[in-house]
Amino acid sequence: MQVRLNPIWLIMILLVGIFSILYIWFALHPGRVNPAVLQYFSFEEVERGREYGQLPRLLFITGFLLQLFFLLWLVFSGWGGTMSRWAQQLTGSYWGGVLVFFLVLWLAMRLIRLPFNFINGYYWQHKWGFSTQTMSSWWLDYFKGAGLELALSAIGVLLLFWVLGRFPKTWWLVGAAFISVWVIIQSYLWPVLVSPLFNRFEVAKDPAVVSMVQELSEKADIPVDQVLVMDASQRTTRANAYFAGLGQTKRIVLYDTLLENYPPEQVKAVVAHEMAHWSQGHITRGIALGIAGNFIVWGLLFIVLRGAVISYMRYPPYTWAVIMLFFVMISFISSPIESSISRSMEREADQVSVELTQDAQAAIDLQVALASKNLSDLSPPAFITWFSYSHPPALERIKLIEQMEKGR
Repeated sequence: MQVRLNPIWLIMILLVGIFSILYIWFALHPGRVNPAVLQYFSFEEVERGREYGQLPRLLFITGFLLQLFFLLWLVFSGWGGTMSRWAQQLTGSYWGGVLVFFLVLWLAMRLIRLPFNFINGYYWQHKWGFSTQTMSSWWLDYFKGAGLELALSAIGVLLLFWVLGRFPKTWWLVGAAFISVWVIIQSYLWPVLVSPLFNRFEVAKDPAVVSMVQELSEKADIPVDQVLVMDASQRTTRANAYFAGLGQTKRIVLYDTLLENYPPEQVKAVVAHEMAHWSQGHITRGIALGIAGNFIVWGLLFIVLRGAVISYMRYPPYTWAVIMLFFVMISFISSPIESSISRSMEREADQVSVELTQDAQAAIDLQVALASKNLSDLSPPAFITWFSYSHPPALERIKLIEQMEKGR
């Protein structure tokens, strides 16, 4: 049993290296502040945003690189094969070896990520006044998420190895199809079934809020069955809203922090933005693009695995480490593509939301308030925006709304 370093691996490693170096450089050296930002924000707000955002960026890239180096070492040093044989000898069976190898690797990756998750998710958010969680609450959420991930991942890995053995030439098509179905199920049911494990939801009681949502839903031609309020304040001071539901059954969820800390016209702008995503088919389009990309990625994995792992009767348990390494690298490399698609949808949603509310000033005020309260990087480096921003920077969104208003 051995893993071979083929040209595809070398290309991926090269791209990861280039992107990582650029990311670290611009995280440490963000460059000059765009003077146009100072039309809407103070220089102090710009500096605070940069100071707040720098550490999370460095934590992200450091955590990623540590996971990457660990997987590269495990896969190409031979230790993966040694651990694979140990797992099978320990359990006395192939399937037991697969499960034990998965569990050991899952735990190792969790331990690598843990300090970065804790510093960014608990310490840094408390330091800047965003987190309202107690230490025990943070750990409870962490273990809930870890337990859910462990259960679903274990089932998925066992199914994957069954598919690898059952369909030796077409397993990538079966795997891609299965993941595609899971993406659809998760997109619609996750907010309904899993989110309640972490937050409480109550039907909105303020008639003004309910009336506002109904008014916008009629304009957008989107039926809304329920308006719910989530107890986000138990964990954060940040505000948000989102749509959830299956098929024709849709509900809108408003953070209680949004209702408590933002004026009605800005709340309306947030709701209109979320409705715009639905009315423009962004959810469906995002799922369709995700499925298409999913088949491409799994096809590439088939080529990589066939050239990297020598298997005789069955793929050995250490194959899971090779697959993990592939997905860690490909998700990092494809981040600019995903981010670009997301930003284009956000721009479209901004435009449509103003058409729904007919209140461009409220939309501008919302962008200013969100960026200021959330300590956004108000003048981010172009590379980091291109590489990882799912939303356009605040200044770009404000300028877009202003141009739209002038064009009327």
